Amino acid sequence: MGKRRKPSAPSRARMAVLTTAVAGGAVLASGTAHAEPAPTLAAVKEQVDRLNEEAEQAIERFNGFQEKQQKLQGEANRIQEKVARGQEAMNELRTQLGVVGAEQYRNNGIDPGIQLMLDSDPASYLGRASVQDQVAGSWTDLLKRAQDEQRKLDQERTEAAATLADLDAVGASLNGQKNQIQSKLAQSEALLNKLSAEERAKINAQEAADKAKAAAQQAAAAERAKAADKEAADKAKAAAAAKETAGKGGTPAPQTPAPQTAAPQTPAAQTPAANTPAPVTNTPAPPAAGGRAAAIVQFAYAQLGKPYGWSKTGPSSFDCSGLTGAAYRAADVSLPRTSQEQWKIGTRIGRGDLQPGDLVFFYPDLHHVGVYIGDGKMIHAPRTGKNIEVLPIGVMPYMGAVRP
Repeated sequence: MGKRRKPSAPSRARMAVLTTAVAGGAVLASGTAHAEPAPTLAAVKEQVDRLNEEAEQAIERFNGFQEKQQKLQGEANRIQEKVARGQEAMNELRTQLGVVGAEQYRNNGIDPGIQLMLDSDPASYLGRASVQDQVAGSWTDLLKRAQDEQRKLDQERTEAAATLADLDAVGASLNGQKNQIQSKLAQSEALLNKLSAEERAKINAQEAADKAKAAAQQAAAAERAKAADKEAADKAKAAAAAKETAGKGGTPAPQTPAPQTAAPQTPAAQTPAANTPAPVTNTPAPPAAGGRAAAIVQFAYAQLGKPYGWSKTGPSSFDCSGLTGAAYRAADVSLPRTSQEQWKIGTRIGRGDLQPGDLVFFYPDLHHVGVYIGDGKMIHAPRTGKNIEVLPIGVMPYMGAVRP
């Protein structure tokens, strides 16, 4: 067996090549790690908007669970009060039966029914239907009342236990929704904190431009609708005049110019309004006092500039459904707590029939609501970090309106 050759040490030239290759690989790896481009402002804005929308959805769910928790707590308190009253009634009946038993013992010995009633476990006694066969005379009604009271007391205790279990489950859901909201808002804030002041200003400017564009589009659409209505009215008027002339034996032909007067009206509804964005102001004049709708809208105007506060119903801050609920309370109308529940009450209103004071709803799941104030605008509580404002209803995905 020959000697195994010892591997020779690498030469300096070979070591230099290897070192260069490793260094180059490190540079390439480092370059690859930093090659990921920073997200654009548009991408950041889109992500922030998405997180805030998801947070608002969770907020409305939180509000729903919170309302349910309050109702369950009230129900649990009511049932527990009934249980306490039932126990007092049972104690009183047991006292009465004790007196009866003592009296009967002094006279003729204790009745078997009374013996059972004074047993250490009266609930067990009352559960035996046969006991009534052993009770005779004037004590039957008293024992039956005791049996009924015990049955009712047991039922109320079972109901109270079930309600308290539901309350615990809702409380757990409430905490889960709260954690989800805080997580979404924290992610949104972290994204915004990475931006410079200049970049934040650009995002705010883009939001303002979007609002102005929506306002201009709504103004143009309103002008077109107004012109179309006028044209239809002019045609109807001309047709009526022609019919009246024909009925009098005249010649209707000369009446034909009437529709032509409507034609020049179309330019009035054209696009100049669309080319001139309407300014979006947060401090328009509130309507004159009078009526339920005025009370609702005036309350909403009075909240302009106050901060959004999730799960808040005033007076210093509001979320979207908290604001609408408070506005309607100002007109002595009670609304459900969440936007989805507010959608279910009152009369559905077409977009062309909107009146100040109506509730306007947005997004397919109806997680956002505002108070319509006329002229295609609403007052709403937007989201965390924003203040209550006036906004064209065309800025968000419009779903419909309700007049409670």
